[in-house]
Amino acid sequence: MITRKRLAAGVCGLLAAIAVGLLPTPAVAGEPAAKSSPKVELTLDVSGSMRARDIDGQSRMAAAKQAFNEVLDAVPDDVQLGIRTLGANYRGEDRKVGCKDTRQLYPVGPLDRTEAKTAVATLAPTGWTPIGPALLGAADDLKGGDATRRIVLITDGEDTCAPLDPCQVARDIAAKGIHLTVDTLGLLPDAKTRNQLSCIAEATGGTYTSVQHTKELRDRVHQLVDRAARPVVTPKPAEGAQQCTGAPELKPGVYTDREKFAEHRWYRVAVKPGQELRASVSVAADRAVNNDYGVLLRASTVHGREIVRGAEAGDGRTDVISSGLRYPKSPLTSSDDADKPATETVCLQVSNSFSAPASVKTDPGLPVELTVDLVDGPDEASDAAFFGLGHGWWYLIALVLTGLAAGLLWGWISRWRVTVWRTN
Repeated sequence: MITRKRLAAGVCGLLAAIAVGLLPTPAVAGEPAAKSSPKVELTLDVSGSMRARDIDGQSRMAAAKQAFNEVLDAVPDDVQLGIRTLGANYRGEDRKVGCKDTRQLYPVGPLDRTEAKTAVATLAPTGWTPIGPALLGAADDLKGGDATRRIVLITDGEDTCAPLDPCQVARDIAAKGIHLTVDTLGLLPDAKTRNQLSCIAEATGGTYTSVQHTKELRDRVHQLVDRAARPVVTPKPAEGAQQCTGAPELKPGVYTDREKFAEHRWYRVAVKPGQELRASVSVAADRAVNNDYGVLLRASTVHGREIVRGAEAGDGRTDVISSGLRYPKSPLTSSDDADKPATETVCLQVSNSFSAPASVKTDPGLPVELTVDLVDGPDEASDAAFFGLGHGWWYLIALVLTGLAAGLLWGWISRWRVTVWRTN
């Protein structure tokens, strides 16, 4: 019995070691994009519903003003901050006029705290809730430059200016590749407001937060403004091709693209002898999609021979699905390799199997984030990639040989135990 337990433990340990070695190591690549002062625009809902007195015994508008004043005192000096309002001026019932009621209260730039606070103090709950037009205006306020850009949207209700869908507006902003993030905060939101604000945030890679108290609002806005001030890796836009020929050549870094439903896109990476290519891809479902979907990241030669692939399937439980791969290229070790090209072009194929209900718009495509890194190849046998186990066939052969060895050993021990039992 002891021998059997030890054998089982040994076999499990061997399989676990092989599996761990095959897992792709996360690669973090890219260049800090915050070369100039980051830009943030606080976009505040000043519609009539902000009069409600249900946040810590005061009105929603009073809670927002208090939070703004405290946030303005703590804004980092290197942040260019602006303030935009929606529903702050028009009191009438004309829908067309009310849905244009958004303006910049304080321009994006170096912050004069006294002036900004004075501007906020003049606000009074007034009109409609044109979230879509406000997002378009805020995106225009932040345009230009290569700095980090962030919109912080604070509202207590859903947009009242359909058919301009603010979620679709957010998708269009994201599709422009300007790397503008929209974070949303809902003041005591109902289910419809939560869904809409979550959709806006997800479409641009931002966050959604439900707020019940003044302190929560203040802390969250301050956190988001402070986050914009930190140097971050900003993905670069890259438009994949329909085939490897003519595909963009990617250097180590983080890239974004848009991929249609069930589409294949190609990119190229130059890998030198002795280097290891590490790549990962994430595809986000920024709108309603059917369950059962997947993503494929495949590396092949320019002639179409598959080198290695990574694939992952989903069943609707998450909005993002990711996969990755590793490909170590062996170094040149002999004179026979002198005639071989020094650099190999590896074709990366990104595919998805998403589908959507007929009522869902499929344009623009789904957001894709692709990470590419080139590191020194493994030179120790302890790294599974050293044996080429990153290749699917080698992985299969290794498992077959392991199973065969374990089966033979188990059979020998079983026969030995039977023989001992008969002898006794």
